[in-house]
Amino acid sequence: MDATTVAASVTTADGTHVRRLTDVLFEGRFDALHRPWTEILGREIFHYRDGLSSSERSELAYRRLRVLNQDIESVEELVTETDRLVSLHEWLGAVDGTLTTLATIHYNLFLGSLLRLDTRRTTDLSPFVRLRRYGTVLITELGYGNNAAALETTATHRPETDTFVLHTPSAGAQKFMPNTGPFGGPKSGLVAARLIVRDQDCGVFLFLAPLRDEDGPLPGIRVRPLSQTPGSAVDHALTSFDRVTLPRTALLTGGHGELTAEGVFRSTTGSRRRRFLRSIQRVTTGKICLSAAALGGARASLVVAVRHAHRRHTFAPASRTGVPLFAYRCHQTRLLGVVARAYAATFLLREATRAGAGPDETGSAEADVLVAAAKGWITWQARDIVLESRERCGAQGLLSVNRMVDLLTPVESTITAEGDNLVIWTKAAADMLTGHGYDPPAEPAARAAPSTDCSLLLDLLVHHELYRLRQARESLGRPSGGALDRWNHAVNPGLDLVDAYATRRAAQAFLAAAEHVRDDFARGLLQQVFRLFALERIAAHAGVLLADGRLTAEAVRDLAPAVDRLGAELAPHALDLVAAFAVPDTILQAPIATDGYAAAYDDPGGPWRRTAAG
Repeated sequence: MDATTVAASVTTADGTHVRRLTDVLFEGRFDALHRPWTEILGREIFHYRDGLSSSERSELAYRRLRVLNQDIESVEELVTETDRLVSLHEWLGAVDGTLTTLATIHYNLFLGSLLRLDTRRTTDLSPFVRLRRYGTVLITELGYGNNAAALETTATHRPETDTFVLHTPSAGAQKFMPNTGPFGGPKSGLVAARLIVRDQDCGVFLFLAPLRDEDGPLPGIRVRPLSQTPGSAVDHALTSFDRVTLPRTALLTGGHGELTAEGVFRSTTGSRRRRFLRSIQRVTTGKICLSAAALGGARASLVVAVRHAHRRHTFAPASRTGVPLFAYRCHQTRLLGVVARAYAATFLLREATRAGAGPDETGSAEADVLVAAAKGWITWQARDIVLESRERCGAQGLLSVNRMVDLLTPVESTITAEGDNLVIWTKAAADMLTGHGYDPPAEPAARAAPSTDCSLLLDLLVHHELYRLRQARESLGRPSGGALDRWNHAVNPGLDLVDAYATRRAAQAFLAAAEHVRDDFARGLLQQVFRLFALERIAAHAGVLLADGRLTAEAVRDLAPAVDRLGAELAPHALDLVAAFAVPDTILQAPIATDGYAAAYDDPGGPWRRTAAG
C-alpha cells in the first residue's frame, strides 16, 4: 500500500485497527503479559498524589511496592522470566519513578542475583518474596563506579570462627547511593566486597548482609543520607561497615568459586575480573528492564502530548474559532517524529529482551553487545521523547499533575544506572571493533529506487553503519604514542558505530514487524511510520550518503520535504498511533490528556460562577 492509499483509506482508524497496532507493538501478548500489570497499577493506591514531601513520597513508594508484590502469584517465577520482568518495568515507568527504582533493585538485582548465586539454597527467601524484608544491592563505591572491579570493601575470612569480617577501609570505599535509608522497613543487602582468604585477594564477590531492622541500622553499619534527587524520592545513602561479622553462608559464589571446609578458596574461573562480572550478571537484565521503564514513561508522555495537541485550540489565519495545536505542521512533524522513534525503540526493546532472555551462564557476546547498544539508544531516545512531549504542552507540561516533568528524572536515572550509557557504549564499541559479539551486515547493492521505498531506506542505514565501521577501524589503526592515545583516536568514531548499529537493528526489527502484519491498513500505516523514522535518521547523514553515491543530490534536497509530506499523511492517524500504546487513563492520570481538562482548574467561587447564577 503506497503513501497515497494510506492517507486516503480512512480519516481515523477504528478500534480494530488500533488493536492490530497494539498487537504488533506487544507481539500479540498484551492481554497475557501486559494487561495484568495495567490493571494492578491502575488502582487508586498508584494514582498521582500532589503536594507530598520527599519523605512521604518515599514511604508511599515502598507501600506501593508491597501492594504490587501481593498480586504477584510467584515472585520467583517473575524474577526468572525475563519477558515478564521487562513487561512489569514498561508499566512501572509510566506510574512512579521511585517505585520503578525500588522494584528493579529488589526483584532484578537483589532477588535475581540471590536466586542465581545461592546455588545450595542456604538462604530463606520467604522474607524477601513476601517483602517482610526489602533487598537492596551495594556495589558502587564513592571512589569506584564503572571501575567497580577495583573496589576496596573487604570481606576477610576468619578461619578460627569460619566467618567473614566486612569492612570499609577508606572514605572512598563507602557504598554510594544504595537505598539503605530509613524508609521501607527491615532491609538486607548484597554487598560487593573483596574476598580475602589467607591474606590472598580472591576477587570481588557478593555477600548477603542484614542492614537494618525496625530500629535502624544494625551494629557496625553506618548509613548517612545523600541529598535529595529532584523528581525522585529513593532513600539513597552512603553506607559503610565497621568490622561487621558475617556467617560462612553470606558468601555467594554461584558455583564458580568455593571456600572449602579447610579454609582454601578454589575457583573454576581464573580471572578475578571475570569472577566479579559473573557475580553481577543481573546487571545485563537490568539494562533491559531500565530500557523498558524509560520507554514506558516516554510512550505515556506521548499519549498526553498528542491528546493535548488535539484538544488545545489556538489562533489561525482567517479563523474566528481557532484550530487545534495539531493543525500546525510544525507541531505535527515534531510529535510524529518522536512517535516514530517510540515505535522503533519498542521493536528494538523486543529484540533485546529476546537476546537477554537466555540462561544466565550462556549469555552470548552478541547478546551483550546488542543489550548494551539497545540500552543506551532506547534510554537516550526516551529522554528526547519526553522532552519534546513536555515542550509541546507548554506551561501545562511543567506541572507535576500532568506527569511529564516527573517522568524526566527517572529517565535520566536509567541513562546512568546499570552502566552509564557512554561507558557501556564505549565497551560495546571496543567489542565491535575487535570482532567480539559483532558480525557486520553485508554491503547492500546500490540501486535506484524511490526515497520512500522501505527496503532502500534500510539499505541506506546499513551502508551508514558500514561506513562508521570503516572509519572507526581506520582511526584505530592510526600511529599513536601508546594504548590510550590509540584508543582516543578511535573512541568517538566507535561510538558513532554503536549508534549506527542500534539504529539499524531498530529499523530492521521495525520493518520486519510491519511486513508480518496481515491487515493492509495496519501494515501500510506502520510502513509510513517506518519511513518517517528512517528518513529522519538518514537526513543526519545525507552528506556521507551523497559522497558515497548512495543518494543523489535531488534525493538529498527532497529529504526535508519528504518528512513534511509524511507528517501530513500521518497526522490524521496520530491519535490512533498513540492509542496503540494502550496506556489506560487509570495509569495516565493527566488532566490535559482529557476532553474537559479546563474543568480541573475551575473555581466554584469564581466570579464567572456568580455571573452565571445571576
